[in-house]
Amino acid sequence: MSQDTVNQLDTLWYTRCPVPTALGIAVQQGWLEQALGARGTAVKSLRESNERAVRESHFDHTLQNSVRHGGNIPAVWARAAGRDTRLIGLSWADETQRILTLPGSGIRSPRDLKGRRFGLPRWVNAQIDFARAQAIRGLENALRLEGLEVADVQLVDYVIEQDQSDAPAERVAGTNVFGGQRRSGGQAAELVGLLRGEVDAIFLKGASAAHLAQLFGLHTVIDTGIHPDPLVRSNNGTPRALTVDAQLIGRHFEVAVDIVDQVLRAQAWAQAHPDDTRRFLARESNTSEYWVTAAYGADAHQRLETSLSEANIAGLQDFSDFLLRWGFLPAAVDVRAWIEARPFEAALARQAKAA
Repeated sequence: MSQDTVNQLDTLWYTRCPVPTALGIAVQQGWLEQALGARGTAVKSLRESNERAVRESHFDHTLQNSVRHGGNIPAVWARAAGRDTRLIGLSWADETQRILTLPGSGIRSPRDLKGRRFGLPRWVNAQIDFARAQAIRGLENALRLEGLEVADVQLVDYVIEQDQSDAPAERVAGTNVFGGQRRSGGQAAELVGLLRGEVDAIFLKGASAAHLAQLFGLHTVIDTGIHPDPLVRSNNGTPRALTVDAQLIGRHFEVAVDIVDQVLRAQAWAQAHPDDTRRFLARESNTSEYWVTAAYGADAHQRLETSLSEANIAGLQDFSDFLLRWGFLPAAVDVRAWIEARPFEAALARQAKAA
C-alpha cells in the first residue's frame, strides 16, 4: 500500500471571498472537485457546514485540511494569532478603492481632508474588524500622498454592536463573505452618516463602492486602487492570499499541488475567455458584469494571476506592517517566512511536464 493511499484525504474544505480569484473560477467550473475526486477526496464549501465553528474558519483558519483564497486580513490575522498555516500563493486583482464625499463638500483632493470629519465603521464584537482596517489603510495611503497623516483628520466612529453568539458566522464586520456585501441598517452606518451630513468623507472599495457612488451621486476624491505605486494600492484585497493549513501540506502534499494546479489552470482559461470570465466574476461577486468592469477594469480577466512574485510579497508585507502598527494584529508577521513554495513549484513542474 502506497503512502498516498495511507494518507488519503477524505474531505478538502474550501472557502473564498466574493471577489475575483482563480480559485473561485476553478470551483465554479468544477475543476477542483474533478481533480480531487480522482484521488477519492470530496470537496466541500465551508458554507455547506451546519457548524458555526467550521464556517468561522473562513476568518480564523482553524479547520484542518482546508484552503482559503480571499482578502488577506483574516489570513494575516490567523497567522499572527498562531494558526499553523502556510501561504502558497498570492493574487493581485486591482480594485477601485475610493474616498467618497458629497458633491458640495468642497473636498477635491486628499489635502482638503485636513481637519474634516471622516466616518469609520467600528465593529466592537467582530473577531476581526477588517472593514475598519481597510478603511484606515485607504485613508492613510491617500493622505500620505499629500504629506498628511491620519491624525490630521477628525475620525468619527460608527460603533456597530453585533451579538456574535447569534449572528451567522458568514456575516462579520458588515460583509457576507459567501454572498457579497450586505450593507443595510447599521452595516452602512458610515454611508448613512455621510448622506446625513454627519461626516465629510468615507472609504468604500470594490464593486459596491462603484455602485453606491453612482447610486447616490457621490464625488470620488481619490481612487487609490488605480495609483501607479503598488504599495499605495495594497490593502485587504491587494494582494489576496491563498493559504492552507500546515497539516494539508505535511500529510497530503499532492492535494496542495492539485489546488495550485487548478488555480493556474483557471487563470490561464480566464485570460483566453474575457466575456465568460466577466460573467463568472459577476456571479462570484454577487453583482452585475457592469459593476465588475467598473470595479476591476475591462481587463479583469487578466488580473487573476496567482504567484509568489517579489511584488506580491512586498505588498503583503507592507500591509501586514500597517495592520500591526494600527493594532489589528496580535503579533508581527514575516510574510517570507510564512511562504511554503513547494506546492507552487510542483504545480509549475507538473504543467511543464504535461505540456
